[in-house]
Amino acid sequence: MNFANLPIIFLRFWFFESPLALLQFFLSLNGSFFQLFSLPLLLRTFFKPLKNEYRQGLVGFSIGMGIVVKSVLIVADLAMLFLLLVFEVSVFVAYFLFPFATFFLLFL
Repeated sequence: MNFANLPIIFLRFWFFESPLALLQFFLSLNGSFFQLFSLPLLLRTFFKPLKNEYRQGLVGFSIGMGIVVKSVLIVADLAMLFLLLVFEVSVFVAYFLFPFATFFLLFL
């Protein structure tokens, strides 16, 4: 192993290979979030009756109640998704800037 190539190997790892792996992890995490909190399902079934109640006289109430309950769940899911995305972006930026921060800390 040629030790002169170590800085280039490190730079390639830190700024190319590792951010791609981190992005793939975050995409998998977001997919798991959508699967766990069923945000796409709530959006697809927004105007359907709650618990598939189709008895006469209860359809309107069931649709209205479903819209209310699903609205609350969608707002909660979007808030949690926003927090997750803020966390992911901050981790990605911190990971990307970590070598520069350590360099600047050495020379302060």
